[in-house]
Parts: sequence; C-alpha cells; structure tokens
Amino acid sequence: MNIKDKVLKTFEERFGAPPTLLARAPGRVNLIGEHTDYNDGFVLPAAINRAIYVAARPRDDSDVHFVSTDFDSQTLFSLDNLDDPDLPAWSKYPRGALWWLGSQGYTVPGFDAVIGGDIPVAAGLSSSAAVEVVMLELGLALAGATLPQVDKALAGVEIEHQFIGMPCGVMDQMASAMGVAGHALLIDCRSLETSTIPIPAGVSLVIMDTRKQRGLVDSEYALRREQCEAAAQLLGVPALRDANREMLEAARAQLGDVLYRRAHHIITENLRVNATTMALRGGGLKTAGQAMRQSHASLRDDYEVSCYELDVMADLASAQPGCYGARMTGAGFGGCAVALVQNEAVPQFIEAVTPAYTEETGLDPQIYVTQAADGSGVTRLDE
Repeated sequence: MNIKDKVLKTFEERFGAPPTLLARAPGRVNLIGEHTDYNDGFVLPAAINRAIYVAARPRDDSDVHFVSTDFDSQTLFSLDNLDDPDLPAWSKYPRGALWWLGSQGYTVPGFDAVIGGDIPVAAGLSSSAAVEVVMLELGLALAGATLPQVDKALAGVEIEHQFIGMPCGVMDQMASAMGVAGHALLIDCRSLETSTIPIPAGVSLVIMDTRKQRGLVDSEYALRREQCEAAAQLLGVPALRDANREMLEAARAQLGDVLYRRAHHIITENLRVNATTMALRGGGLKTAGQAMRQSHASLRDDYEVSCYELDVMADLASAQPGCYGARMTGAGFGGCAVALVQNEAVPQFIEAVTPAYTEETGLDPQIYVTQAADGSGVTRLDE
C-alpha cells in the first residue's frame, strides 16, 4: 500500500468517516548549490516523488485530533494553545503552521487529521519543510483561503525562524511548494526569482543515505555563516554572492587561509550552479555531472563539511557506469549524497554501490530512486 492510500485508510479507521481534504507536499533534493542560500546565492533543487500527506475533516470546535502514521502516535490539542510544551515533538511543525495562519488572521476551524509520508526523516531531504508546507496547504483550504505558492514557502521559513527556532534559508520550502515535474528549480536566493530547468529524459535522481548520523551540524553551520559574513565584510561586499575570483585573489593575504577557502567555495559554487543550469537546458548531462563532482570536492576541501562516509559514497557513485556525477547534498557531516544516473543503469548502480559502501564503512546505506515531481497542493475529496 502506498503512503497516500495508507493515510486515507488510517483516517477512516480512526475517525469512522472519510476525510474531505487531502494535502500533499514533496521532499526535495538539491542537485547543486550547497551553502550558497544564506550567501544570497543560487541553488538548484528539485522536488521529489516522495511526499508528506495529510488527510483531514473539519470539526465544529477548536480542537485538533492528530494522528501520525510515521510515529505511530496521536495527540489532541486546542488551536488556542499551540505552544503547549507537553505535546509530542513530532506535532511541533504542524502546530507551527497553524500558529502562522492564526498570526496572519486566518480563521482555521478544528479538525481531525492523519499525517504520514515516505520522505526519510533526518536524511537531509527536507521532511520538516514538507510538513510545514503541507500544513499550510491544509490550513488555508480549511480557512477557505488561497496564497501564491511562493508566499506559502516564505511562510514556512517564518515558521522555522519564529516557532521552531531554526535559522534556515528559503530553498527547502520553495522547492516543496514550487516544484515542477521533470524539472529542477533554479532559485535566486536574494530576489527569490525562480526558473524551471528541464532535467533531460532518461535519468533518475538517485539519493544515497549514508546512514551516518549528522553530527556537529548546528554548531558548524553557524560557524560557516559567521565565516562567510566575515569574508564578505573584508571583501567589501553585501554578501559573497557579490564577490568574484579576482576580488578573492586580491584579498587572499588579508582573508587568511580559512576565510579564503570558505569564500572560494561560495564563489565557485555559484558559478557551478549557473554552468549546470546551462548544461541541463542543452541536455548536457556530462557537463552537469562534472560540476557535481567539482562541487563535492569543494565542499570537502574548501568548505570542510563533508565526512569520510560521504566521500566514500560520492566516489563510489561517480565511478559507476551510467552515473554522470555525484556529490554530497544538504548541510553535510553525514546524511545523503545525490547522483544523476541513466535509468537503465540504476539496478546495476545499486547492486554495485551498496555492498562496496558497506565493506568500506561498515554501514548499510539506503538508496532511493526518485524523479523530479510537482510541488505542493490540496484536493477536495467531497466534491
């Protein structure tokens, strides 16, 4: 049974009637453009065909009866008390979306709901952003309101900053809300302008979870942001997006080794995003794959956010027949790598990479074969 059917079936079993609304929001994988978002740069994510679903039916009071199939848990809370610290941790992201809607003056009634998904949790595929976006889709539908997709994404960012307490960028929510099937989404993180970039037919986005728990992410992420801001200040630019290689080389001695390498990654990564975009538009998968390999090397050597397991996975993947290129994706220090692989080569790719990675690291990877999917939406089931 697929996850959508499981959520619908669970709703009927728990609440004794069919739901009237079904909302969906996908996870995402970032093809290239890592750590560029908080430097006002460019990113190239794609929504994937793994998603969070919420089935719901409005109530005539202000209570929310919520069931999670992923955590095999249920909770009851009031829309008047969304920040109750005793509520289960998994419900915080859904409550964050309801908090935002209330803060903007939307009148959301109480409801019964079942939430579930097939996005791996804590693997860097933005399951939390998908929860925020799917709950915004549901809440707006319950309130009889609509918002442009970009505004739903920005609301998700506000939820992260103000309700969750995580200083994230805009990429994850924008990919989840604005994805287009068969395309990646080029995002200018300063202007928030987007362009859809076709992914040539015949290739899969293969996501390889190293099963290495991501350590140091929060502290190192904050440190990288500080280092980038310091480098931008020394270079005399608002953000590293505004710097170029000539400026960087001229200030090399002033920056010192660490700030130089951090800035070098951001400047060259923005160039790689643009090169990959041009390559994909022309069907140039080899060029795109080469940029992905260069991106991984830069994240490993200049930005220092890779780890042994990610390096092993990226190298193994890139060496396989039919793989155009691979790189770590996400914040780093564990989590996932992503590869562009010819469809017909995928079975052999998995067969080769899985045991080789286990032999090298002692870890059993999880490999997900995905395609670029449409962004979030909501369907009325009672019409």
